[in-house]
Amino acid sequence: MNFVLEVWRQQDRSAHGRFETYPVEGITPDMSFLEMLDVANVQLADAGIDPIEFDYDCREGICGSCSLVIKGHPHGPLRGATTCQTYMRHFEDGQRIVIEPWRAAAFPVLKDLVVDRDALDRIIAAGGFVSMKSGSAPDGNSIPVPKEDAEIAFDAAQCIGCGACVAACPNSSAMLFVAAKAAHLAYLPQGQPERLKRAVSMIEAQDGEGFGGCSNHYRCEAACPKGIPVRYIAELNRDFIRAALTTDQLSKLPRKLDMEE
Repeated sequence: MNFVLEVWRQQDRSAHGRFETYPVEGITPDMSFLEMLDVANVQLADAGIDPIEFDYDCREGICGSCSLVIKGHPHGPLRGATTCQTYMRHFEDGQRIVIEPWRAAAFPVLKDLVVDRDALDRIIAAGGFVSMKSGSAPDGNSIPVPKEDAEIAFDAAQCIGCGACVAACPNSSAMLFVAAKAAHLAYLPQGQPERLKRAVSMIEAQDGEGFGGCSNHYRCEAACPKGIPVRYIAELNRDFIRAALTTDQLSKLPRKLDMEE
């Protein structure tokens, strides 16, 4: 299979970027999208052209590092899959494929298709820790957790922090990411003492990083490779309101909430 790649090239975050067109040949249908880029880089290097910079780690759909917008879709046209889980058999031979980095002010381009996603880590750090005793691991049944709550917490914990929700949102909102990270603690007993404080801190951190607000487009859920549902956003907003009504956070209520209950 042969393809024509239109790739965003940018030297660093201060440089002006542009699309460059490269043909790539000899691609097999069973190659992943990242393997195709590896082949393209070998051909570019043989031609004396700087290889395309792109990010990856596990190549198993676990880490979320393979943050590419492919033909206008974060991670590519397949639902419930990361870029590394997208295979060239899903494209037509000879097809022109446009490849871009995540597009968000909070994700500055480091080079080509690599963006700085440290803002997501800072949001998690703003959430703080859970109140629990340190030392040896407690017995698994020592703290009863209702099965429904455990399943909801596990569903939220599937978020891999890739940022596809931000890239898909027309407002570059990170609310689905924030809500998932808050929810997987909010449904467990260990997460209760700081639950309301965590909601306020993480939302404040998101706003401070320059992410936009959610306006109910639901593109985040469609783009999420782990299928995180948007209902977690409504639950986070409920915690935010409770925090504002029960603490000294009343001044924060004028902030526009992102989802209706």
